[in-house]
This record gives sequence, C-alpha cells and structure tokens, in this order.
Amino acid sequence: MVSTRFRNGTYFDGHHHRGAADVLVEDGRIVAVGVGRPGDREVDLRGGLLAPGFVDAHVHAVQGGLERTRCDLSELGTREEYLERIASYAAAHPDRPWIEGGGWAMAAFPGGTPTAADLDAVVPDRPVFLPNRDHHGAWVNTSALELAGIDASTPDPPHGRIERYDDGRPTGTLHEGAMHLVARHAPETHPDEYYAGLLEGQRHLHSLGVVGWQDAILGDYAGMADASPSYLRAARSGELTAYVVGALWWDRDRGEEQVAELVERRATYTHGRLRATSVKVMQDGVAENGTAALTAPYLDRCGHATDNAGHSFVDPDALKRYVRLLDEAGFQVHVHGIGDRGVREALDAFAGLVRPDRPRAENRHHIAHLQLVHPDDVPRFSEYGVAANMQALWACLDEQMVELTLPFLGEERAGWQYPFGAIHRAGGRLVAGSDWPVSTPDPLAAVHVAVNRRAYDEEGPAGETPFLPEQALALETAFAAYTSGSAWVNHRDDSGRIHPGFAADLVVLDRDPFAGPVDEIGAARVVSTWVDGVPVHEA
Repeated sequence: MVSTRFRNGTYFDGHHHRGAADVLVEDGRIVAVGVGRPGDREVDLRGGLLAPGFVDAHVHAVQGGLERTRCDLSELGTREEYLERIASYAAAHPDRPWIEGGGWAMAAFPGGTPTAADLDAVVPDRPVFLPNRDHHGAWVNTSALELAGIDASTPDPPHGRIERYDDGRPTGTLHEGAMHLVARHAPETHPDEYYAGLLEGQRHLHSLGVVGWQDAILGDYAGMADASPSYLRAARSGELTAYVVGALWWDRDRGEEQVAELVERRATYTHGRLRATSVKVMQDGVAENGTAALTAPYLDRCGHATDNAGHSFVDPDALKRYVRLLDEAGFQVHVHGIGDRGVREALDAFAGLVRPDRPRAENRHHIAHLQLVHPDDVPRFSEYGVAANMQALWACLDEQMVELTLPFLGEERAGWQYPFGAIHRAGGRLVAGSDWPVSTPDPLAAVHVAVNRRAYDEEGPAGETPFLPEQALALETAFAAYTSGSAWVNHRDDSGRIHPGFAADLVVLDRDPFAGPVDEIGAARVVSTWVDGVPVHEA
C-alpha cells in the first residue's frame, strides 16, 4: 500500500478554506485529514495551498492541443504579431499544403474582421485557414477563397455569413457556417495528429492543475473531425490520465432520429476514464459577430436598432422535444447559450423536465457561457436544477468587450452580462470551465476574474474599472465552482473534495490565494497535479 502525506501548508476542501493541511493518501484515496500520520512519500507544501484538482466543465482539449502543434496565435494579441508568426510558421513548414492553426483575437482588427489581403502578403502560394479564439469565425486568404469558389456571387450559407466589402467581394473573414465552405477543402488530418493533439492538450491542462474535464464537442464541427477515436485510443492504452466526459455533438441540421445513434456512440466511447454521457447542443452563436440570439435586435454603432436579433440554431419548440428525449435516454444535456434569447430557449426546454413526481432534472443538465441572461431568467437555474456553466475569464472589460460588444447591446442589456453573483444568490449551482482554445485554460486566471471582475496582469491590476462588480463571487465560491462544482456536473461524486474516502485528485499551489490580496489571486502557480494519488505534473 503506497501512501503520500501532504503537509506544511493550508487546504481548501472543495467548499471551504481550512487551516493547516495534513492530508494522507493511500492507493489513490484520501484516507485521513488532520491526523498527522506519516506516509511513504511526504510532499512539503512550503506554505502553499492543497486543493481538489480543477475540473474544466467546458473545454476543447484536442482542438487546443492541436493548435499548439500548428500555427498557434493564442498567446499573441496584435495584427502585426499574428502576421509575423504566420510568416515564420509558413517559412518553417514549406511542405505543408495548407497553413492551419488559429487563436487570433477579434479585437486586434477593426470591426473584428481581418482581411485576406493581409494573409496574401505573407502566404501568397497556398491556402490559409485560421479560426479565431472562439471558433465562430475564420481568417482565410485569397488562395483559400478561390479554392472554395467563394466570390461576390456566393450566397451566405444557412447559419453562416461571408464578411463582404460594399461591392459584395469577400473580405477574408467567414462567420459560423460559412467557415465550412473552406474547411471542407482542407487536407484531412491524420488520426495520429489528432492523437498527438489530445496528448499535448492533456499535458497542458495537467500543468495548470486540471485533473479532468468535459470536452464540449465530440463530433464533426467547423472543419474539426470527431475527436472520439483519439479519446478512446488513449483510454484503452492508459495514456488518458484525466477523467473525461465527452459531450456528443447534436447535429442541428437533423432531428430526433439522432437519439438512437447517440445511445450507440455513448456505449462505444465509454471506457475507463472516458464517458460519453453528455450531449452538446449549440443553441446560438456569439455576440461579437451578431449571431448570439437576443430577445431584441442588436444596435448599430450609432445606437439604433438593426433588423438582426441573432440566430437560434435549433427551433425552440424542437429543442424542447430533443431535450426531453435525451433526458429520457439518460443523457446530460450541455447547451451553448450566449444571448438572452438563447439562454431563455434552453431554460424553457429544461422547464419541461420538471414535474410533480420529479421536481428537478436528475441528469445534471447545464448551460454554458451565459453572457446575457435576462433578469427574469436568473431564478430559473435554481428552480429547474440547471447548472450555470461559467467561463468567468470573459467577465471583464477587455478590448473585445469594449469594442465589439458593449456598443451593440446598449446600456440596459450590457448590465445583464455574466450574472454569476445573481445566479449564486438565487440558489443556482455554479460550475466552471475555460472553453479553451477560445481563451486560456488556466483556472487561476478565471478565478481571479470571477472574484475581481477584471483580468490579472503581472504588471499590476488590468484596468482600473471592475466589470459589473455586483456580480463578483467570493473566492471560496469561485474555487468551489472549479473543483467540487465541476466534478459534480461530470458525475464524479467521489472527487472534488478533500475528505476521507474521496479520490486523491489534487492540485498543489505555490501560495495560498486565500491568504493574500484578492488582486493577486492570478499570481498563484501550480506546483504539482495528482490524479488518483499519482503525480501527472510536477513543476
């Protein structure tokens, strides 16, 4: 029997910050807390914090890992930096027929829309296809547009839009379903490359203290092939060291005949640490490109109402039927809801599951993102037992918010954004995720924003104005969402807490964020990450 003792620090038990840590682990389980028994191995916390490992409730690990192995723009922030990286990557990979990767920020370009002409200047000889950070748009060059046959006469596809000049010519930015017009021509990614992306994504997540996650799309979407075979391969080989729930993709162009197929896929892709027990429904788009579904139209830059209120990708009445069928089949339903209408349509669908003999849904359904939530809908999360899956990192006044969102919502709706504090006060359950590679998967960066409502900057506070500070969370609440909360939504009822009998899925931080100023939460770093009592990352 192998044992490890963690001592000489403090600990967070999954719900509350506690005093001195003295935690004993044997054969992958926590067996004692605060008893001071020796172990075969002793981990000196050096004054740091021991906590349950972070669980990312909404992430795209294969996509994120794959982008890290390609032309990765995610750590850069300006047009000039992007073009320099793209040029150097193309020069270093002359054998690649396409330049792929992604991770650019819309705020780096006027109107959030980069141009093909910029890409042509650095890669004139082969197609370029680079999704942005939220993967609701892509930057392409002229070669890619020509290969796909996209010109001024090409109509916008269903659920998509081609950004155009005044004369109708495509500019080089494709939104939503329009991305597929180019992506379908890209070379097929070899399964080994997807597998390498999964392993790199897992390595990166472990380095940030993440012990498990819910992959928000297992299926074909936006040019990405189904990641399910890679996960199954890793689960069978033992290389999957994280506990993963896969959210099977709901094809919005099909109907309820998918349910039987999803049941079969669940059986196929459930093995070891992998469970394909969730279904992902994308109900709307994103606010920055005007595709998030709103109850009233977007404004133009002059503050006047337009004729665009965004897209409901699934008919709301049909969504109610689909959710009921999925729930009856034992699936958890994981909905992407950004706009207030998209969130309301999801809640309406979940409301149909509540009945006198079953007052709350049992499959732990959740709605992710929640950028705009109408105040009337805030209490419904608690009423229906629907978890609020928050991407807290976005709840700050960054360039994307200031330039591409606030002007098009108006003052009243701008105040409805990311209402995590209100949902929590109303009794709603919070879980947390990153949506990586849309944004960094660092849980501590997200927790920092959840508490401060502004981003962490190593040079000091990022911005002087917190964004809707009345929606800030207490540090314990934010930590709980990213640990016990997300473990709960993944049905990991024996994880997410430091308590005897629970799995030793743990993270060690180099300091105790509860002991310092709240504006330094983001400065904490991961020292080690443990799954079932085994270290999967050591700094």
